[in-house]
Amino acid sequence: MNKTRLFSEIKLLANISSFSKHEQLIQGIINALNQKVIARGDILPSVNEMIRELGFAKETIGKAYKELIARGILESKNRKGYFVATDDTERHLKVCLLIYAFDTFQETFYQNFRNHLGPNVQVDVFFHHNNLTVFESIINSNKGQYGMYVIAPIDSPSAISILEELPMDKFLMVDRYVEMNVPYSYIVQEFKQSSYDAFVKLAPRIKEFSEFVFFFRPNSAEPNDILISFERFIKDHKVNGVIQSEYKSGSIAPDKVYFTIHNLELWEILKDTKVKGLKVGLDLGILSHNDDNVKEIIFDGITTFSVDFAEMGIRAAEFVLTRAPVKHVMENKLILRNSL
Repeated sequence: MNKTRLFSEIKLLANISSFSKHEQLIQGIINALNQKVIARGDILPSVNEMIRELGFAKETIGKAYKELIARGILESKNRKGYFVATDDTERHLKVCLLIYAFDTFQETFYQNFRNHLGPNVQVDVFFHHNNLTVFESIINSNKGQYGMYVIAPIDSPSAISILEELPMDKFLMVDRYVEMNVPYSYIVQEFKQSSYDAFVKLAPRIKEFSEFVFFFRPNSAEPNDILISFERFIKDHKVNGVIQSEYKSGSIAPDKVYFTIHNLELWEILKDTKVKGLKVGLDLGILSHNDDNVKEIIFDGITTFSVDFAEMGIRAAEFVLTRAPVKHVMENKLILRNSL
Protein backbone atom coordinates (compact mmCIF):
# COMPACT_ATOMS: atom_id res chain seq x y z
CA MET A 1 0.00 0.00 0.00
CA ASN A 2 1.21 3.49 -0.90
CA LYS A 3 0.43 5.65 2.15
CA THR A 4 1.53 8.85 0.41
CA ARG A 5 -0.98 8.30 -2.38
CA LEU A 6 -3.69 7.36 0.15
CA PHE A 7 -3.18 10.64 2.02
CA SER A 8 -3.20 12.48 -1.33
CA GLU A 9 -6.57 10.99 -2.28
CA ILE A 10 -8.01 12.18 1.04
CA LYS A 11 -6.45 15.67 0.76
CA LEU A 12 -7.77 16.11 -2.80
CA LEU A 13 -11.30 16.29 -1.36
CA ALA A 14 -10.50 19.15 1.04
CA ASN A 15 -11.79 21.78 -1.40
CA ILE A 16 -15.25 20.24 -1.69
CA SER A 17 -17.23 22.58 0.54
CA SER A 18 -20.15 20.17 1.00
CA PHE A 19 -17.87 17.54 2.59
CA SER A 20 -17.25 17.46 6.32
CA LYS A 21 -13.85 16.13 7.42
CA HIS A 22 -15.57 12.88 8.37
CA GLU A 23 -17.06 12.54 4.86
CA GLN A 24 -13.79 13.60 3.26
CA LEU A 25 -11.94 10.79 5.02
CA ILE A 26 -14.54 8.15 4.10
CA GLN A 27 -14.72 9.15 0.45
CA GLY A 28 -10.95 9.49 0.21
CA ILE A 29 -10.45 5.91 1.39
CA ILE A 30 -13.17 4.68 -1.00
CA ASN A 31 -11.53 6.56 -3.90
CA ALA A 32 -8.18 5.01 -2.98
CA LEU A 33 -9.78 1.58 -3.09
CA ASN A 34 -11.38 2.24 -6.48
CA GLN A 35 -8.04 3.41 -7.89
CA LYS A 36 -6.18 0.36 -6.47
CA VAL A 37 -4.04 2.53 -4.18
CA ILE A 38 -5.10 0.22 -1.37
CA ALA A 39 -6.50 -3.30 -1.65
CA ARG A 40 -8.13 -6.02 0.37
CA GLY A 41 -5.91 -7.13 3.25
CA ASP A 42 -3.98 -3.85 3.52
CA ILE A 43 -3.67 -2.28 6.96
CA LEU A 44 -4.66 1.39 7.05
CA PRO A 45 -2.67 4.09 8.83
CA SER A 46 -3.31 4.21 12.55
CA VAL A 47 -5.48 6.94 14.06
CA ASN A 48 -2.33 8.69 15.30
CA GLU A 49 -0.77 8.58 11.82
CA MET A 50 -3.94 10.09 10.37
CA ILE A 51 -3.87 12.86 12.97
CA ARG A 52 -0.22 13.70 12.18
CA GLU A 53 -0.72 13.68 8.41
CA LEU A 54 -4.18 15.25 8.08
CA GLY A 55 -4.63 17.25 11.25
CA PHE A 56 -8.09 15.77 11.83
CA ALA A 57 -9.46 15.24 15.33
CA LYS A 58 -9.15 11.76 16.83
CA GLU A 59 -12.97 11.54 17.12
CA THR A 60 -13.40 12.37 13.41
CA ILE A 61 -11.02 9.62 12.31
CA GLY A 62 -12.53 7.09 14.73
CA LYS A 63 -16.04 7.91 13.50
CA ALA A 64 -15.02 7.48 9.85
CA TYR A 65 -13.31 4.16 10.50
CA LYS A 66 -16.36 2.90 12.40
CA GLU A 67 -18.67 3.83 9.54
CA LEU A 68 -16.47 2.02 7.03
CA ILE A 69 -16.57 -1.03 9.32
CA ALA A 70 -20.37 -0.76 9.41
CA ARG A 71 -20.41 -0.76 5.62
CA GLY A 72 -18.22 -3.86 5.57
CA ILE A 73 -15.36 -2.08 3.80
CA LEU A 74 -12.99 -2.18 6.78
CA GLU A 75 -12.58 -4.58 9.68
CA SER A 76 -10.97 -4.07 13.06
CA LYS A 77 -8.65 -6.76 14.38
CA ASN A 78 -7.84 -6.76 18.08
CA ARG A 79 -4.94 -4.39 18.70
CA LYS A 80 -3.63 -4.92 15.17
CA GLY A 81 -5.38 -2.00 13.52
CA TYR A 82 -7.86 -1.41 10.71
CA PHE A 83 -7.72 -3.64 7.63
CA VAL A 84 -9.37 -3.41 4.21
CA ALA A 85 -12.03 -6.15 4.23
CA THR A 86 -13.27 -5.93 0.64
CA ASP A 87 -12.65 -4.27 -2.71
CA ASP A 88 -16.42 -3.87 -3.16
CA THR A 89 -16.94 -0.18 -2.35
CA GLU A 90 -20.63 -0.38 -3.25
CA ARG A 91 -21.26 -2.36 -0.09
CA HIS A 92 -23.04 -0.12 2.40
CA LEU A 93 -23.66 -2.26 5.45
CA LYS A 94 -22.56 -5.55 7.00
CA VAL A 95 -25.04 -7.35 9.29
CA CYS A 96 -24.43 -10.17 11.78
CA LEU A 97 -27.54 -12.35 12.08
CA LEU A 98 -27.34 -14.83 14.97
CA ILE A 99 -30.31 -17.21 15.36
CA TYR A 100 -31.09 -20.59 16.93
CA ALA A 101 -30.99 -22.84 13.86
CA PHE A 102 -32.22 -22.91 10.27
CA ASP A 103 -35.67 -24.43 10.72
CA THR A 104 -38.32 -23.81 8.06
CA PHE A 105 -39.98 -20.91 9.90
CA GLN A 106 -36.58 -19.30 10.55
CA GLU A 107 -35.79 -19.67 6.86
CA THR A 108 -38.99 -17.70 6.16
CA PHE A 109 -37.74 -15.00 8.53
CA TYR A 110 -34.30 -14.96 6.88
CA GLN A 111 -35.54 -14.83 3.27
CA ASN A 112 -37.84 -11.88 3.96
CA PHE A 113 -35.14 -10.15 6.04
CA ARG A 114 -32.53 -10.67 3.32
CA ASN A 115 -34.81 -9.63 0.42
CA HIS A 116 -36.08 -6.48 2.15
CA LEU A 117 -32.55 -5.25 2.90
CA GLY A 118 -31.61 -5.08 -0.77
CA PRO A 119 -28.42 -6.05 -2.63
CA ASN A 120 -26.02 -3.59 -1.01
CA VAL A 121 -26.30 -5.09 2.47
CA GLN A 122 -24.17 -8.10 3.39
CA VAL A 123 -25.78 -10.55 5.85
CA ASP A 124 -23.65 -13.19 7.57
CA VAL A 125 -25.73 -15.87 9.33
CA PHE A 126 -24.59 -17.74 12.44
CA PHE A 127 -26.38 -20.39 14.58
CA HIS A 128 -25.96 -20.87 18.33
CA HIS A 129 -28.37 -23.83 18.87
CA ASN A 130 -29.12 -22.49 22.38
CA ASN A 131 -25.54 -23.34 23.37
CA LEU A 132 -24.09 -20.62 25.60
CA THR A 133 -20.46 -21.44 24.73
CA VAL A 134 -21.18 -21.20 21.01
CA PHE A 135 -23.25 -18.04 21.57
CA GLU A 136 -20.42 -16.34 23.45
CA SER A 137 -17.77 -17.42 20.96
CA ILE A 138 -19.69 -16.12 17.95
CA ILE A 139 -20.42 -12.74 19.51
CA ASN A 140 -16.93 -12.20 20.91
CA SER A 141 -15.23 -13.16 17.65
CA ASN A 142 -17.47 -10.83 15.63
CA LYS A 143 -17.64 -7.87 18.00
CA GLY A 144 -16.65 -4.69 16.21
CA GLN A 145 -16.73 -6.36 12.78
CA TYR A 146 -20.32 -5.47 11.85
CA GLY A 147 -22.48 -2.40 11.44
CA MET A 148 -25.58 -4.12 12.84
CA TYR A 149 -26.25 -7.13 15.08
CA VAL A 150 -29.61 -8.94 14.83
CA ILE A 151 -29.71 -11.65 17.48
CA ALA A 152 -32.12 -14.26 18.84
CA PRO A 153 -30.94 -14.44 22.46
CA ILE A 154 -30.47 -17.22 25.00
CA ASP A 155 -32.40 -16.66 28.23
CA SER A 156 -29.61 -16.72 30.79
CA PRO A 157 -27.78 -14.08 32.87
CA SER A 158 -24.48 -14.90 31.15
CA ALA A 159 -25.96 -14.44 27.67
CA ILE A 160 -27.53 -11.13 28.71
CA SER A 161 -24.16 -9.86 29.97
CA ILE A 162 -22.58 -10.79 26.63
CA LEU A 163 -25.30 -8.94 24.69
CA GLU A 164 -25.01 -5.83 26.85
CA GLU A 165 -21.42 -5.39 25.67
CA LEU A 166 -22.63 -4.71 22.12
CA PRO A 167 -23.44 -1.14 20.97
CA MET A 168 -27.19 -0.90 21.59
CA ASP A 169 -27.77 1.54 18.73
CA LYS A 170 -26.62 -1.26 16.40
CA PHE A 171 -28.45 -4.12 18.14
CA LEU A 172 -31.86 -5.71 17.54
CA MET A 173 -33.27 -8.58 19.60
CA VAL A 174 -35.51 -10.92 17.56
CA ASP A 175 -37.72 -13.95 18.17
CA ARG A 176 -37.23 -14.57 21.91
CA TYR A 177 -37.54 -11.74 24.45
CA VAL A 178 -35.19 -11.43 27.41
CA GLU A 179 -34.94 -8.51 29.82
CA MET A 180 -31.73 -6.47 29.73
CA ASN A 181 -30.42 -3.65 31.93
CA VAL A 182 -29.88 -1.17 29.07
CA PRO A 183 -32.23 0.43 26.53
CA TYR A 184 -32.51 -1.77 23.41
CA SER A 185 -34.71 -2.53 20.43
CA TYR A 186 -36.66 -5.75 19.91
CA ILE A 187 -39.12 -7.50 17.59
CA VAL A 188 -40.15 -10.64 19.46
CA GLN A 189 -42.80 -13.24 20.24
CA GLU A 190 -44.86 -13.52 23.41
CA PHE A 191 -45.48 -17.11 24.47
CA LYS A 192 -47.34 -17.34 27.77
CA GLN A 193 -50.66 -15.59 27.15
CA SER A 194 -50.80 -16.31 23.42
CA SER A 195 -50.31 -20.06 24.01
CA TYR A 196 -53.00 -20.11 26.69
CA ASP A 197 -55.40 -18.23 24.43
CA ALA A 198 -54.82 -20.72 21.60
CA PHE A 199 -55.48 -23.68 23.92
CA VAL A 200 -58.69 -22.06 25.19
CA LYS A 201 -60.00 -21.52 21.64
CA LEU A 202 -59.28 -25.18 20.90
CA ALA A 203 -60.74 -26.47 24.19
CA PRO A 204 -64.06 -27.79 22.77
CA ARG A 205 -62.21 -29.73 20.10
CA ILE A 206 -59.49 -30.98 22.48
CA LYS A 207 -62.16 -32.30 24.86
CA GLU A 208 -63.50 -34.57 22.11
CA PHE A 209 -60.38 -36.69 22.68
CA SER A 210 -59.38 -38.62 25.80
CA GLU A 211 -55.93 -37.08 26.30
CA PHE A 212 -53.92 -33.97 25.41
CA VAL A 213 -50.21 -34.89 25.07
CA PHE A 214 -47.52 -32.19 25.02
CA PHE A 215 -43.94 -33.12 24.11
CA PHE A 216 -41.63 -30.73 25.94
CA ARG A 217 -37.88 -30.97 26.47
CA PRO A 218 -36.72 -29.39 29.76
CA ASN A 219 -33.54 -27.28 29.64
CA SER A 220 -33.82 -26.80 25.89
CA ALA A 221 -34.51 -23.87 23.56
CA GLU A 222 -38.25 -24.51 23.90
CA PRO A 223 -40.03 -21.60 25.63
CA ASN A 224 -40.84 -22.51 29.21
CA ASP A 225 -43.80 -20.11 29.02
CA ILE A 226 -45.62 -22.55 26.72
CA LEU A 227 -45.23 -25.28 29.34
CA ILE A 228 -46.63 -22.95 32.02
CA SER A 229 -49.60 -22.13 29.77
CA PHE A 230 -50.25 -25.81 29.04
CA GLU A 231 -50.28 -26.67 32.75
CA ARG A 232 -52.57 -23.72 33.50
CA PHE A 233 -54.95 -24.68 30.67
CA ILE A 234 -55.40 -28.34 31.61
CA LYS A 235 -56.07 -27.28 35.21
CA ASP A 236 -58.49 -24.45 34.38
CA HIS A 237 -60.43 -26.47 31.81
CA LYS A 238 -60.21 -29.87 33.52
CA VAL A 239 -58.50 -31.50 30.54
CA ASN A 240 -56.65 -34.80 30.86
CA GLY A 241 -53.20 -33.47 29.94
CA VAL A 242 -49.87 -35.30 29.84
CA ILE A 243 -46.34 -33.92 29.46
CA GLN A 244 -43.71 -36.15 27.86
CA SER A 245 -40.08 -35.25 27.19
CA GLU A 246 -40.12 -36.60 23.63
CA TYR A 247 -42.11 -38.61 21.12
CA LYS A 248 -41.11 -42.26 20.92
CA SER A 249 -41.28 -43.66 17.41
CA GLY A 250 -44.24 -45.96 16.87
CA SER A 251 -46.10 -44.90 20.01
CA ILE A 252 -48.90 -43.05 18.24
CA ALA A 253 -52.39 -43.99 19.46
CA PRO A 254 -55.95 -42.95 18.59
CA ASP A 255 -58.24 -40.70 20.64
CA LYS A 256 -55.45 -38.33 21.64
CA VAL A 257 -54.34 -34.81 20.73
CA TYR A 258 -50.59 -34.48 20.19
CA PHE A 259 -48.86 -31.10 20.54
CA THR A 260 -45.22 -30.59 19.59
CA ILE A 261 -42.95 -27.60 19.05
CA HIS A 262 -40.33 -29.53 17.05
CA ASN A 263 -40.83 -30.08 13.33
CA LEU A 264 -38.75 -33.26 13.23
CA GLU A 265 -40.99 -34.69 15.94
CA LEU A 266 -44.06 -33.61 13.98
CA TRP A 267 -42.83 -35.40 10.85
CA GLU A 268 -42.25 -38.59 12.89
CA ILE A 269 -45.76 -38.43 14.35
CA LEU A 270 -47.32 -37.91 10.92
CA LYS A 271 -45.31 -40.78 9.44
CA ASP A 272 -46.53 -43.11 12.20
CA THR A 273 -50.19 -42.13 11.66
CA LYS A 274 -49.81 -43.16 8.05
CA VAL A 275 -48.09 -46.44 8.94
CA LYS A 276 -50.88 -47.31 11.42
CA GLY A 277 -53.65 -46.19 9.09
CA LEU A 278 -54.94 -43.48 11.47
CA LYS A 279 -56.79 -40.44 10.13
CA VAL A 280 -55.42 -37.08 11.29
CA GLY A 281 -58.27 -34.88 12.49
CA LEU A 282 -60.59 -37.86 12.92
CA ASP A 283 -58.86 -40.64 14.86
CA LEU A 284 -56.47 -38.24 16.57
CA GLY A 285 -55.66 -34.53 16.69
CA ILE A 286 -52.38 -32.75 16.04
CA LEU A 287 -51.32 -29.24 17.06
CA SER A 288 -48.02 -27.61 16.08
CA HIS A 289 -46.19 -24.41 16.98
CA ASN A 290 -44.63 -22.07 14.37
CA ASP A 291 -46.38 -22.08 11.02
CA ASP A 292 -44.85 -22.56 7.57
CA ASN A 293 -45.99 -23.39 4.03
CA VAL A 294 -45.48 -27.14 4.47
CA LYS A 295 -47.92 -27.30 7.41
CA GLU A 296 -50.56 -25.63 5.26
CA ILE A 297 -50.34 -28.44 2.72
CA ILE A 298 -49.49 -31.79 4.35
CA PHE A 299 -52.29 -34.08 5.60
CA ASP A 300 -54.82 -31.45 4.39
CA GLY A 301 -53.29 -28.94 6.82
CA ILE A 302 -51.84 -28.92 10.33
CA THR A 303 -53.41 -26.61 12.93
CA THR A 304 -50.82 -24.21 14.34
CA PHE A 305 -50.44 -21.10 16.44
CA SER A 306 -47.71 -18.81 15.26
CA VAL A 307 -46.46 -15.33 14.57
CA ASP A 308 -45.94 -14.22 10.96
CA PHE A 309 -42.22 -14.84 10.46
CA ALA A 310 -42.25 -13.12 7.06
CA GLU A 311 -43.53 -9.96 8.74
CA MET A 312 -40.93 -10.32 11.50
CA GLY A 313 -38.18 -10.50 8.88
CA ILE A 314 -39.44 -7.39 7.09
CA ARG A 315 -39.76 -5.44 10.35
CA ALA A 316 -36.22 -6.45 11.34
CA ALA A 317 -34.90 -5.30 7.97
CA GLU A 318 -36.65 -1.94 8.42
CA PHE A 319 -34.84 -1.46 11.72
CA VAL A 320 -31.49 -2.21 10.08
CA LEU A 321 -32.18 0.24 7.26
CA THR A 322 -33.59 3.08 9.38
CA ARG A 323 -32.02 2.43 12.82
CA ALA A 324 -35.23 3.81 14.33
CA PRO A 325 -35.65 2.34 17.87
CA VAL A 326 -38.42 -0.27 18.02
CA LYS A 327 -40.16 -2.26 20.74
CA HIS A 328 -42.62 -4.59 19.07
CA VAL A 329 -44.28 -7.82 20.20
CA MET A 330 -45.63 -9.84 17.26
CA GLU A 331 -49.23 -11.01 17.31
CA ASN A 332 -49.53 -14.78 17.74
CA LYS A 333 -52.43 -16.23 15.73
CA LEU A 334 -54.25 -19.56 15.85
CA ILE A 335 -54.53 -21.07 12.36
CA LEU A 336 -57.24 -23.73 12.23
CA ARG A 337 -56.77 -26.58 9.76
CA ASN A 338 -57.76 -30.20 9.28
CA SER A 339 -55.57 -31.75 12.01
CA LEU A 340 -57.58 -30.37 14.96
